[in-house]
Amino acid sequence: MKIFGLQRRTLALFAVILALLLLFIYVALRAGPLAPIAVTTTQVELRSLAPSLFGIGTVEAGYTYKIGPTHTSRLKQINVQVGDLVTAGQVLGEMDNVDLADKLVAQQAATRRAEALVEQAEATQKFAQAQVERYESLLASKNTSAESVALKRQELALAKATLKAATADIDRLAAEFSALLNQKENLQLKAPAAGLVVARNSELGSTVVAGQAVVELIDPASLWVHVRFDQVNARGLAANLPASITLRSQQGVSLLGKVLRVEPLADAVTEEVLAKVIFNEALQPLPPLGELAEVTVQLLSLPVTAVIPNAAIRVNKGQRGVWKLTQDQLVFIPLLLGRADLDGYVQVKEGLNLGDEIVLYSEKALTAKSRLQITKSLVGKEQ
Repeated sequence: MKIFGLQRRTLALFAVILALLLLFIYVALRAGPLAPIAVTTTQVELRSLAPSLFGIGTVEAGYTYKIGPTHTSRLKQINVQVGDLVTAGQVLGEMDNVDLADKLVAQQAATRRAEALVEQAEATQKFAQAQVERYESLLASKNTSAESVALKRQELALAKATLKAATADIDRLAAEFSALLNQKENLQLKAPAAGLVVARNSELGSTVVAGQAVVELIDPASLWVHVRFDQVNARGLAANLPASITLRSQQGVSLLGKVLRVEPLADAVTEEVLAKVIFNEALQPLPPLGELAEVTVQLLSLPVTAVIPNAAIRVNKGQRGVWKLTQDQLVFIPLLLGRADLDGYVQVKEGLNLGDEIVLYSEKALTAKSRLQITKSLVGKEQ
C-alpha cells in the first residue's frame, strides 16, 4: 500500500514536470525567441509614378535696389521709414555735400577766365594773321626778308595753337561743371522704381561714402524662394514645373507656385541643386525676407513599371533588397532600384517580377531561417 502511494506521487510529479515542459516549449515557440515573427506582405505591382521633389529654401526678393550717394557726403534728410511703400521717382532723402557750392562757384570763375583767354587768343590770332599778310606783301615788293615772313608765320601758328588749347579748356571746364551739377542732382535720393522700404542703413548727420546704401528697396511682386534640392533626386527638375510652397509661419497652408529657373551653378559643398521658385499670386501680407519655406515640386510622370513600397527595402550584408516569400521560404533578393515618389513607392529595375510576394513590415529583423506569421497588421495581430 505504501509502495502504491509512492508510485502515485511519482507519476503525479512526472505529470507536472511534463506539463511544465510542454508549457515551456509552447511559450518558447509562440512568444519566446523561437516564436514566429509577425510580418505583413505585399506584391510587386505595375504603377506610373509621379515623383515629387522636396526642398528647403528661403524667401528672397528678385529685385533689390540699394540707393545711396555717388560721392562722399553727409545725410541731411530722410523721408521714409522701413515698411513704407514708395513710388518711382519719389524723393527718399537728401545728402549734404559740404563744399559742393564752393566748387560750383570756383568752376564758374574758372570758366569765365577760360572764356577771357579764348577772346585773348582770338585777338592774338587775328593780329598774327594780319602781320603775316602784311609781311608777305612786303616780301613781294622786296622790302623785307624771307626770314621775317617765316617768323610771322610761326607767330600765327602759335596763336592758332593757343586758341585751340583755350577752346579745349573751355570744353573741359564745361564738362566738369556739368558733372558738378549732376552731383548736386544726385544729392537727392530718388526711388528708381516702386517698391517697399526694407532697410535704412544710415541716420541723419552720418557720413556716407560713395557706393554705400542709405535705403534699400525691394519689388514686392518679385518675391521668390531660393530652394536647395538634393542632387541625388533632382533629375527632371526644370523650369515651369508646378510647385507647392509652405511658409514656416503658415504651417498647413500650401501656396501655389512654379519653378522659375534652375541655377546653372550647384553647391559643390552640400551637393545640392539650387533653384528659384516663384509664387503664382502676390502675397498679402508679405512674409519677412529670409523666412524658411518648404517646397515640393511635382515632376513629370514616369512610364508604367514595376514598383514596390519603399518601406519593404532592407539592407542585408551591405546590399539593398527585399525579403521574398518563395514556397514558404524566405529569400533575400538584392535589387536595382530606380526613381521614387513622395508616396513611398520606388521603381524596381532588376530583381523582382510582377506579382512576387515580399515582406513589407516585420516585428523583428529577419534572416533566411526566420519563422513567419503573416498578418494583416502588426498592431493587434493574432497570436
